Amino acid sequence: MLIVYFPIFVSIFAIAFVIFLVMQIQKSPVAKDKAVAITSAIQEGAMAFLKREYKTVGMVATILFVLLLIFLGWRIAIGFLIGAILSAFSGFIGMVVSTQTNTRVARAAEKGMDSALDISFKGGLITGLMVVSLGLLAVAGYYFATGISGLIGLGFGASLISVFARVGGGIYTKAADVGTDMVGKIEKNIPEDDPRNPGVVADLVGDTVGDCAGMAADIFETYSVAMVATMILGALLFPRSPQFVLLPLMLASISVLTSIIGSFFVKIDNSRSIMGAMYKGLAVSVVLSAIAFYPLISRMMSGQAISVINLYLSTLIGLVIATGMFVITEYYTSKKFNPVRSIANAGATGHGTNIIRGLGLGMQSTAFPVLLIAGGTIISFQLAGIYGVALAVVSMLSISGIVVGVDAYGPITDNAGGIAEMSGMSPEIRKITDALDAVGNTTKAVTKGYAIASAGLAALVLFSAYTQEVSSQIGMGTVIFDLSNPKVIVGLLIGGLLPYLFASFLMGAVGKTAGKVVEEVRRQFREIKGLMEGTAKPEYGKCVDIVTKAAIKEMMIPALIPVVAPILVGWFLGVQALGGLLIGATLTGLFVGISMTTGGAAWDNAKKYIEEGNLGGKGSLAHQAAVTGDTVGDPYKDTAGPAINPMIKVLNIVALLIVAYLV
Repeated sequence: MLIVYFPIFVSIFAIAFVIFLVMQIQKSPVAKDKAVAITSAIQEGAMAFLKREYKTVGMVATILFVLLLIFLGWRIAIGFLIGAILSAFSGFIGMVVSTQTNTRVARAAEKGMDSALDISFKGGLITGLMVVSLGLLAVAGYYFATGISGLIGLGFGASLISVFARVGGGIYTKAADVGTDMVGKIEKNIPEDDPRNPGVVADLVGDTVGDCAGMAADIFETYSVAMVATMILGALLFPRSPQFVLLPLMLASISVLTSIIGSFFVKIDNSRSIMGAMYKGLAVSVVLSAIAFYPLISRMMSGQAISVINLYLSTLIGLVIATGMFVITEYYTSKKFNPVRSIANAGATGHGTNIIRGLGLGMQSTAFPVLLIAGGTIISFQLAGIYGVALAVVSMLSISGIVVGVDAYGPITDNAGGIAEMSGMSPEIRKITDALDAVGNTTKAVTKGYAIASAGLAALVLFSAYTQEVSSQIGMGTVIFDLSNPKVIVGLLIGGLLPYLFASFLMGAVGKTAGKVVEEVRRQFREIKGLMEGTAKPEYGKCVDIVTKAAIKEMMIPALIPVVAPILVGWFLGVQALGGLLIGATLTGLFVGISMTTGGAAWDNAKKYIEEGNLGGKGSLAHQAAVTGDTVGDPYKDTAGPAINPMIKVLNIVALLIVAYLV
């Protein structure tokens, strides 16, 4: 019977390995001299924002906890609390690790590329392994303690915090980035991360709270909710076979171990390819998972309603979709390929042509991912029904440990480059951090594409759980959402609207806040004598304070949209309309999310491609147009796009929570 608790043992082992990595990083020397004060400013700014954000979110979570306790019972309420706390803690860990590692990467770059990559990837891996180990421990532990009924509460808590973390952190990071770049790069023609720019510390803090804290909470939620949805579906479809409930936990446990093994292969070889080193680690993890899944499924699921081979092939479909998303997203966002270079070339004729090409590329980039997801859905459904689709999602997300490690490495190297630039370290060090950061832009885009694809599939699984729950509540066979029913059509339309409405609030918040940063940066350049000459020090704290207050204020309405919308639609229009809403939001959310994250990353790397000396290099018309494109793409890829991922899952989870009151 001890084998049942295998997920708990694996989680504890992964946490112990994380502690080992932390000790290794702590032994590495930090950057010296001017870098000490800069690092301290980043740490203080990040901690101040996270405290204010969590204080605000805590008040919302407390109200929801009380309501859940009154209306849905203690199991769901306590599960909600556990999910919320651990999602927030995942974000906190991501932020702390980033701010502790960035300065060490800058120092390690003195020894060369290999040393800098080793430290930065270990920092990212700590976040990745903490996310999956906490997610696995929470889901497995709460299931063993209370059974299946409280898990949906845990998923809701994780999802709610994830939305707030993505929205708040996204507004912060991109308002600071856009405002800083618009004055520094375009108006003053000074380099990125130039210490004379008053907004640069806020920008570096934003990388930490948006790309590390927000991303960690996001993946924790996606990972946990995928397991919860599959376990609930297994319990509803196969009530007499607990193996269908336990299988997702076992698959996730296997991949935590393979992610740890794969991490040892992230080393630069003779080709000197940083991206190649990352892909080598990912490939080892994927291949080992694919090999290990078969004996596990064969032992657990022999003699069950679905054949072992069909269940196993469903898990392989998930790994294939994950791999396909990596390849497709890299093609659209890497400087090596034509899509990014076509945006750069378009900028040679002006700002407008750069924007037009970037928008078109973002739309085009949805085609292959959607076809891949559609194909995977059809095949896995043919193999094992909707449970096969759910298993593909769990398999896809099971490798999140190393995937998040590859992602979280990006903002660490970005911050390391900023510290090197601001503290006046040698150009050779900045060259190394720039090379790491350029790959980090692609890895962040790849992870966002991976997360959005998995969110779309997870939402389909949650929708199936919703239909099963509706059926069990009204005591009849499978509920059909008939397109001749006007309520279903209305639900589809409202659901399709929500990702656009949600994204519009976030884009507007970034634009408005960035405008305030621009005004403040201009004021300081205008009023502080000697600032442009480098003889006076900027008031960095002013910009940090502006974006902190604005992000907290602006995040509330969009973050509550996915909570309030299903309640209103379900209450006034019923379960049929609510079902339509869930499908409509999943459908448009998938397209909007992919187009925004991929298009935004392509704009960013087009700018970096020009800054390497192509098309006239820095200061040219093409570069100015690319900076404009990047400022549009920033909130696309780091605010609105990735926030749609948790948003569509919150809609589905809230629908599951309230269904008993609607039928």
